Amino acid sequence: MNADIGSSRVSGTVRAPPSKSYTHRAILAAGYGDGTTRIERPLVSADTRATARAVEAFGGRVEGLADDSEHITVEGFGHPETPANVVDCANSGTTMRLVTATAALAEGLTVLTGDGSLRSRPHGPLLAAIEELGGRAESTRANGQAPLVVGGPMEGGRVSMPGDVSSQFVTALLMAGARSESGIEIDLETELKSSPYVEITRELLADFGVETENEGEGFAVAGGQAYDAGGEYRVPGDFSSISYLLAAGALAADDELTVEGARPSAQGDSAIVEILDRMGAEIAWERDAGTISIARSPLSGVEIDVGDTPDLLPTLAVLGAAADGETRLVNAEHVRYKETDRVSAMADELETMGATVTEREDSLTIHGDDSALQGARVDGRGDHRIVMALAIAGLVADGTTTVVGADHVDVSFPDFFAILSDAGADVTLN
Repeated sequence: MNADIGSSRVSGTVRAPPSKSYTHRAILAAGYGDGTTRIERPLVSADTRATARAVEAFGGRVEGLADDSEHITVEGFGHPETPANVVDCANSGTTMRLVTATAALAEGLTVLTGDGSLRSRPHGPLLAAIEELGGRAESTRANGQAPLVVGGPMEGGRVSMPGDVSSQFVTALLMAGARSESGIEIDLETELKSSPYVEITRELLADFGVETENEGEGFAVAGGQAYDAGGEYRVPGDFSSISYLLAAGALAADDELTVEGARPSAQGDSAIVEILDRMGAEIAWERDAGTISIARSPLSGVEIDVGDTPDLLPTLAVLGAAADGETRLVNAEHVRYKETDRVSAMADELETMGATVTEREDSLTIHGDDSALQGARVDGRGDHRIVMALAIAGLVADGTTTVVGADHVDVSFPDFFAILSDAGADVTLN
C-alpha cells in the first residue's frame, strides 16, 4: 500500500496510540506469571502480536487481540515450555531479543527466526551472555544473526556485555533473570545506549512485583522471583508515536493541535517535548491531564544527541528539513541497526524531497536554509518510523508526496493515516 500526502494543515484533538515498548514488556511479564493478567489499552499491532505468539509458544495463552481491543488477557506460562514449533518473530526485533532470553530458561531447544530484515540484525552479545550464564545460544549462520537456536536451563550468574549495541539485551536478561535460579548481574563494558528503555523495563517489572537494581555500571536482578499475575496493567501512551503528531502540529497546525494520552512515564522519547521547545515551537504539556498542545511555529535548527532516543531520529530529521539553520543529530551510529539503517534512509529520502543533508557514520546534519521540500515518490524502506516521518514531511512539501510501503505503520501505529486524515491532512491510501 502507498500513501499520497498533499500539502495541508491539521488541527483539533487527536489521541496517541498506546506504547509499543510497554505493551511488549507487559505481555511477556504477564507470560512469566502464574495467573491471568488483564492488560488495559494495549497496542495491538504486528510487532506486539509477535510477542503474543511467542508467549503462546512457551505455554501461555493470549486472548482479545482484535485491532480495536480495549484490553487483552494473558494466561501466564510461569516457567517456559519448549515450543513445539519454530518461533516466528516476524519483523519485531524487540520480540526476538526479549524471548531469546525466555528460550534460555526452557529445558529443550527453541528455534527463533523472522523476516529478512530481522534476520540481518545483530544478536551476538546476547547469545554470548546466555552461554556465559549456562545456557546454549547459537546463530545458525554463525554470524550473530537469526535464525537462532537457544536452549537452557540458563542458571544465571554474573556476565559482562557491551551496552552500545542494544539496550534490549539488558531488558531480556533482567526479565528472564528474575525466573532463573541464581539471578543475573550485568556488567556493561561500554556506555549503555537507549538507556531510558531499560528504565521502562525496570518500571514495568516493579509494577509486576519484580525487583531490579541499577548498579551504575550495570544492572542486577535476583533469581527465584515471582511475577505478580491476576491483576490489571494499563499501558501508557507512546511518545515515539506522539513525536509524529507533535511534528505535524509544529509544521502544519492550523491554529492548534492537541494530543491526548501523553501522561509522564519512563519513556526517553518524551524528550520530543523539550526538543521542540528548544527549536522554538509553541508547545504546552499538561502532565496531569496527559495532553500536549502545539501550534505551527517557525523552528530553528539545534544539535540533538540521540544516544538515548534513537527512535526520534526520523522525526527530528524532518523537523530539521523545515527549520532555519542546521539541525545536527549526533551519537547516532546505533540508529543504523534498526529495521533499516535509519540514518542513511532519512538522508537519502529527504534528499529526494529536496533537502540538503550531510551524513556521517555517527551523525546526520540537515541544512534547513538550503532545503526546500518538494513532493516526490519516496521509499518507506519497510520501516514504520521512516514511513511516518516521510508522511509528516509531505504535509509541508510543495505538491504531492507518495510514500511507498505505507502499510508498515501497522507495526506500531495502525491508525496513523486515519488520525492524520481526521485532523485535516490530505491523505489518500492506494
